[in-house]
Amino acid sequence: MKPDPSLTHPIRLDHVQSVTAGSIVYPPGGRFGPRIQQDIQLVLLHSGAMSISIEGQIMQVQPGHVVKLMPGYEERFAFAEEEETWHRWIAVHVEKLTDETLTFMTELPVVLPLTEELNRITDLLLSIQHRTYPGDPLLHTLGLAALQLLPLESKRVTEREKHSSVYTAISWMKEHLMEDISLSDLASKAGVSSEHLVRLFRNYENDTPIHYLWKLRVNKAIDLLVHTGLTVTEIAERCGYQTTHHLARQIKQKTGLTATQVRRNSWKGLGNGRGSPESQL
Repeated sequence: MKPDPSLTHPIRLDHVQSVTAGSIVYPPGGRFGPRIQQDIQLVLLHSGAMSISIEGQIMQVQPGHVVKLMPGYEERFAFAEEEETWHRWIAVHVEKLTDETLTFMTELPVVLPLTEELNRITDLLLSIQHRTYPGDPLLHTLGLAALQLLPLESKRVTEREKHSSVYTAISWMKEHLMEDISLSDLASKAGVSSEHLVRLFRNYENDTPIHYLWKLRVNKAIDLLVHTGLTVTEIAERCGYQTTHHLARQIKQKTGLTATQVRRNSWKGLGNGRGSPESQL
């Protein structure tokens, strides 16, 4: 059974024994191995090419991808013949992996797209690891965070594969919430007709594209109420509302509270009545 990315990650901070990061540029035709992997290691390929043999099974990796390596397997690496290959890595040593953890991690995809978030974690690890001691909890936390990105990215890839037009439309919505967006705009960005996009959203999201858009907007507005000092008018403008009245009405429908009450309750530590953002979609 494939791991459910919505479940709690089975590796906890107290499981992590050590975390290291590195960066290397191999000359054309470079080789490495064989070696027995000791850690859960993430290999981030930035340029060149990489052929990895794991217990005799060979996979070809292109730049812009991350490879997940699991402990206990024999590995051999061969790099591009005609150009240099640059890759970085994060190695997380976790002792006494349970069967549940091994199953969860093993069944995640071996190769995933390389995200900006993972790049940033790697940058930070490389920047600070020489200024900390080996068991520093900060290193452990960053290493664990890198592993926790894997199921999230796996989920993102699954969502993209279920229908690329729905994924494209939702991604574009999130980046343009403050704009005046029509169904035809979304359909054009998704590369399908308006009617077909509506059918796809009903099939995959049990919703319409425009209703989904307004849910994104109100959730973003509530986040800004809770986490910033922006006025309601400023929040309305940033979330694509033509009037503060419209925003206020949607917040009331979502939370049962006025915008002022949402902010006051949150800032006083009383909660805002909305639950987690993801549960609202």
